[in-house]
Amino acid sequence: MFERNARRMRTVLPAYEVEVGTEPLVRPARNSVGGWPFLDQAQDWPECFCGERMALFFQFDIPWDLEPFGGDHLLVFHCRAHNDASDPQLADGRLVPKYWDASQPPYPAPFWRVLIQSRAALPDSEAEPSLCALPLALRPFVDTPATQTFKVGGTPSWAQDPEYYRCACGADLVYVCQVPEGMDFAVYPGQPEQPYSVRADTYWLFLGNEVYLLACPARCDPAAIWPVNQH
Repeated sequence: MFERNARRMRTVLPAYEVEVGTEPLVRPARNSVGGWPFLDQAQDWPECFCGERMALFFQFDIPWDLEPFGGDHLLVFHCRAHNDASDPQLADGRLVPKYWDASQPPYPAPFWRVLIQSRAALPDSEAEPSLCALPLALRPFVDTPATQTFKVGGTPSWAQDPEYYRCACGADLVYVCQVPEGMDFAVYPGQPEQPYSVRADTYWLFLGNEVYLLACPARCDPAAIWPVNQH
């Protein structure tokens, strides 16, 4: 597994920098911060274990040349009220069964939901109420292992030692997307302040850590994605 991942990192892979626009969205867009989530028909808007509906932080269509998820739709939700780091739960060298629903001590379940869906054709009727709806643009660029930016594809620029995980189904998770450390997501005026954040007008993902999304290439579940946190 580790040799295969090392070979991937030595290869120049297609990559796209994800740029956040400044003009507020007034209608659904598939590539957005906040906005109207494009969910598969059978997928409800995720809720945290606390009962609060999770906030849609961002979503976009994965470019077609980024295997094995090209053409799919990525959505990242996170609870506003629970701002913490992820903690992998392992069993026999793999992430535990249904790790996307497994406990996150001291919490009984995760406070996030990351989805990769292939049949997300229509937007939800309701927009994300907390985060400002802004467009995203995906622009090809030449990536390097040292490039710490908001990107999809390419190679992860690890802030610490590389981390590799095996899905409960037996497949080695593959890198999909990276969110840089301290990235601010603007919120609408009057929203509750996020715990452990540094500004009242922005929210963070996973305490503002560098986030690396690793997904199951066997597609055993739309939520079979692990968010690695480093700083």
